[in-house]
Parts: sequence; structure tokens; C-alpha cells
Amino acid sequence: MTGTAPSRQTERLPASYDGIRRAAELLRHGGVVAFGTETVYGLGALSTSGKAVERIYTVKGRPSFNPLISHVATATQAFAEAAPDFPLRALAHQLADAFWPGPLTLVVPRAPASRISEAVSAGLDSIALRVPQGRIVQELLALVGAPVAAPSANRSGAVSPSTARHVLDGLDGRIDAVLDSGPSGIGVESTIVDLSGERPRLLRPGGITREALEEICGPLESAAALPSSETRLPKAPGQLSSHYAPSLPVTLNVTDPATEQAVLAFGKTGEAGPANSADRLIWNLSESGNLAEAAARLYAGLRFLDTEGTRRGLKGIAVQPIPAAGLGEALNDRLKRAAAPRKAIPVS
Repeated sequence: MTGTAPSRQTERLPASYDGIRRAAELLRHGGVVAFGTETVYGLGALSTSGKAVERIYTVKGRPSFNPLISHVATATQAFAEAAPDFPLRALAHQLADAFWPGPLTLVVPRAPASRISEAVSAGLDSIALRVPQGRIVQELLALVGAPVAAPSANRSGAVSPSTARHVLDGLDGRIDAVLDSGPSGIGVESTIVDLSGERPRLLRPGGITREALEEICGPLESAAALPSSETRLPKAPGQLSSHYAPSLPVTLNVTDPATEQAVLAFGKTGEAGPANSADRLIWNLSESGNLAEAAARLYAGLRFLDTEGTRRGLKGIAVQPIPAAGLGEALNDRLKRAAAPRKAIPVS
């Protein structure tokens, strides 16, 4: 796989009945279509078609060892793809009852008769499943009538898109269409819980907090980030150590930013001293310190600071400290990966 794709006309579809029907038609015929979910915009292709899934990897420049999440309209459809009997299946149903539709992905053993292509799961014996929330994406998936693989609709490793405009900024002319459902409400990707072993593990924090999950699961084990040099296959998306990264280098937990840095602020910028100067380039995630608002504004903020900071000749992005509790765990996870050293990942 070369990581290139032929230029094509990308349709921008409205979130009307005709627009949703057109997006579903393209997907059913092997197309690649970006669409909004409550988390971020996904780049969709039929999970049942290895050829369609390969187009996702090509368009994104994504390494084929990095598995994808399959999205379906209902929990019944999801569990039809899972093994009929595995140790944590009862817990999987409990979590589905509590959080689906919603920003939770479950990694479970694959059913022997699963329709999902091995290209989706990178050859693993487990699959990642999600039932997203929202009328538009639910209608789309119901019309498609099959699982849809959908990683974030951006070039691999870059900042995830939370609007249709963000998608087109990176992928216009490379995909068949984008279904414009407006800004994503949550703004960070789904939480991923691995239920394929003997104990549940949190693979990626996201839109469902650890605290909410542990009310059902009990204490969750955590999976460390997969180093980019590691040969072990990740079990789910978002585990590579460098990910969600703007072009400008990101520095974390900065209380006294340098003059050549843009600032990703949290809370009252006056508390940041020099960051409050009139000519400072600042994007405040939430002046009131609201973590939900901060999550919804994270990727738009990184994109703005990266684009405008580059234009102004700045040298980096300084991130103010963000609390680690609740959605703060997901925010800090994404920012840690955005700040990680970047190494080239081969695309096979």
C-alpha cells in the first residue's frame, strides 16, 4: 500500500433524507464516506468488504496493523459479530445496556461466522464494536444494513476532525463524500474497553469516563501506549504513542509559556501570567474549567493554533495543566500522544 489515492470529486452531502440515502448508497457499493458521530467524524467503509476497508488505509496513510472500529445501528447487530460464548460476554451486555448508543467501543472475541473482514481487525481474533449515538448516524447505519468501519476522518496520526470542514481540509478529492451533520458534540473519540480476556481493560479513555465504567466493571486495568517501535499488534485504535498530532510540537503542563509558543489554555487565562498578553495566540478550551466543554473544543483548538501559529512563525504549542479526573483522563491522553516524539510508521 502506497498511502496515495487517485483524485476524485468529493461530494458534500446535507444531513437530509436524500443526503443520508446517498451516503448509504455509496457505502453499500464500496465507497469511502466521512460522516459525523457524537465523538468525531469517521471515515467509513463497509466492514464486510476487504477491498473497501483497504481504501480507508490508503486514504489515511494508516498502518495496516492498526485495527479499526466497526459501527452498527443496534446492540443486536453488534453481538451477532461477537463470539457466542466468552468469559466477559455478560459484562459486555451490561455495558452495552448502560452506554449504547454512545461513545463506548467494546473489543470482544470474533464470532467464527462474523462478516467483518480480517482487514478491519488487522488479523487479530478480536473485533472492536460500537453503536454510535445520534439520529443521523443511526439512520445512515440502518440504511447501510451492515457494519461500517470508521476511524477518524483525517490523515493518520493527525488531529481528528470534529466538523465536515475539518474533513475536507485534509481529504477533499481523496474520498467519495462527506455527510455534514454539523459539529461533533463530545469532540473526543470513544472510550475503548477490552473484554476479550479474563479481565476488562481500558485501552483508550474517551467520551465515557473511567468512573462511570467502574460502577459496572469494578476496577479497570489500563493498557500502556504502544511504542511506535513495538512490533506487538495494538488491539484497538488510538494506542500508538504518537497520535492526534498537529505539525507544531506540543509541550504539556506549561505554566509559563515562551513568547514563541501558542497557548492551549484551560480555565482563566489570567492565571497563566504571560499567556494573558494581548498579542498572545490563545485558544481557551473552557474559561469556566468545564471538562465537557474542553473535550468538545480540543481538536478545533489544536487545528486553529497549529494553522495560525504556523502562519505567525511560532515554534510550538504550550498546553496548560488540565485536571486528570473524569473526561480529563481522555483529554490528557490525547494531548500526551500529540506531544509524543514522532517516528515514521511503515504503511504496508
